[in-house]
Amino acid sequence: MAARKPVRWHIAVFLAPAVVIYTAIMIIPLIGTLNLSLFNKGADGVEFVGLSNFATLFGDPRWSASFWNALGNNAWFFFIHMLVQNPIGIALAAILSTPRLRMAAFYRTAIFIPTILSFVIVGFVWKLILSPIWGIAPGLLDLVGLKSLFAPWLGREDSALTTLALISVWQFVGIPMMLIYAALLSIPDEVLEAAEMDGITGISQFWKIKLPLILPSIGIISILTFVGNFNAFDLIYVAQGALAGPDFSTDILGTFLYRTFFGFQLQLGDPYMGSAIAGAMFGIILLGVCVYLFGIQTRLRRYQF
Repeated sequence: MAARKPVRWHIAVFLAPAVVIYTAIMIIPLIGTLNLSLFNKGADGVEFVGLSNFATLFGDPRWSASFWNALGNNAWFFFIHMLVQNPIGIALAAILSTPRLRMAAFYRTAIFIPTILSFVIVGFVWKLILSPIWGIAPGLLDLVGLKSLFAPWLGREDSALTTLALISVWQFVGIPMMLIYAALLSIPDEVLEAAEMDGITGISQFWKIKLPLILPSIGIISILTFVGNFNAFDLIYVAQGALAGPDFSTDILGTFLYRTFFGFQLQLGDPYMGSAIAGAMFGIILLGVCVYLFGIQTRLRRYQF
């Protein structure tokens, strides 16, 4: 008779604190929010309305215009990060992983430091830097003869959102850099030595050998960027306020949710429609994660060791 396998009770013991905390601060509030989105105020008080709030959000012109504007701005915010932040992070990781580079640890630290700064500090400082009245940006551009290019970027509808996205890129480029840097260091030396014996070195080695091997890590930072950008709120709120000016040109789903749920100035808070917006955000993020997990990650596995 085969011996029974011992019960690994210690796994549950170690996981229990994290599961309890995550359930308390994430799962329960999420369920409560989704449940609240199915109710609304009626003639006899709060009543169950099913998906009526979502129909109003997507179909009522008073709500849909703001929602689609915020969603489009969120998509552009994410696109800027994918187009600028992640390629720069990959390039920096490739440079800093060069064995003969001096002071590599100092450069890594300097690039990563903005990541640990508060959104309030970053938003306020950059708002001062870019101010056309007392900011230092006009003076710095004047030193290199480019003062004519300066404009009140945060005050113009066509440039405010892009400017904030680039500020966010400056703050968080250290995260993809460190993740890709770790992935590059994990490549076996035998693979690189074999490539060198075949005459593949330098930039050619990165494109032909290293890049295919770190594609799974690039996929991870891409989905992390997607989730982080569609949950963004703090930087826009600090720099442009809850109204996400000018004229809602920097309004994203996070600020739209804040104004709707809690109210702002003369706008009364509506927790039921606010919950519907939060539910829509959850659905968008869930859809994006599922597309990555089932449509992209499975194709990247063949590059893993």
